[in-house]
Amino acid sequence: MTTVDVPHSSRSAVLRVSAVITETGDACSLVFDVPEELRERFAYKPGQFLTLRIPSERTGSVARCYSLASSPYTDDRPKVTVKRTVDGYASNWVCDNVRAGDELEVLPPSGIFTPKDLDEDLLLFAAGSGITPVMSILKSALARGSGRIVLVYANRDAESVIFAGELRELADKNPQRLVVVHWLETLQGLPSVDALAAVAAPYTDRRAFMCGPKAFMDRVHDALAQLEVPRDRTHAEIFNSLAGDPFADTAPVELSDEEQADAATVEVELDGEVHNLSWPRRQTLVDIMLSKGIDVPYSCQEGECGSCACTVLEGKVEMDNSEILDPEDIEAGYILGCQAHPVTDHLKIQF
Repeated sequence: MTTVDVPHSSRSAVLRVSAVITETGDACSLVFDVPEELRERFAYKPGQFLTLRIPSERTGSVARCYSLASSPYTDDRPKVTVKRTVDGYASNWVCDNVRAGDELEVLPPSGIFTPKDLDEDLLLFAAGSGITPVMSILKSALARGSGRIVLVYANRDAESVIFAGELRELADKNPQRLVVVHWLETLQGLPSVDALAAVAAPYTDRRAFMCGPKAFMDRVHDALAQLEVPRDRTHAEIFNSLAGDPFADTAPVELSDEEQADAATVEVELDGEVHNLSWPRRQTLVDIMLSKGIDVPYSCQEGECGSCACTVLEGKVEMDNSEILDPEDIEAGYILGCQAHPVTDHLKIQF
């Protein structure tokens, strides 16, 4: 049995696995018990993810982000789904070793792959385990929204379809609101840009969400661009393996008087509150917000997960690492708070 004595950081918590569900031959779901005293910290939005600390004999641990497939509106407990990847240490360890009753160290929910309005009509794309956050959005929109939903779900074959039974039941119960389009590689080949555009053509007025392998999402992006769907109505979830340790507490940065005097000023809007802060140029936006006790969304602090994405409304920043952002995202003003440093003397930023 896996047990964790104490959390490794002030942000993380130890959660008990209440159930392990076999979804397919190479995917399983972990359902977590959340004690009453942690309910508020682990409240989540549809489409967000949890970061798990996975023990490793070689490095002590690795951190991995796994999307929540559960809905905060229909499920009593949070559930993440993990699919084995070739040579993927963490995913194979989870599927091979985790059992009900085990304990894992977990960071609070994070991520911005979530609809602002569940009443909107949605066009959802998923491939393989990319269905996980999309399922959370789909179930939440059906339960709390009023819009119509089309899901295009690509897999290798019928045996690879995660949540096949649940999707069937949801479509049967919501025939006027939910259409599920399965695309199986063994029958139809890989979905091309033109094929995806043909499927999406009747729904170009909808907000689109996509998750899956990069090649699949590139084709979806191209298909929607071909249909002239505005970029601000398309949302993609991207995960990279985390190289650093988000479970380690961040040490405070020592700044000289000169650095303090040269600091920029920033007005940050987060969850409806506005914070006016001094922003030393050597520190990142996440650094200064944490130093002021502000509950800023972040996970990896390495520009690899996108949890801290926000928008520059005024001013200019430079980023140490922005590879997960598309050029169109950067052009639209999106930045990563954990990688951003001020260039101009005054900035206005919105989460």
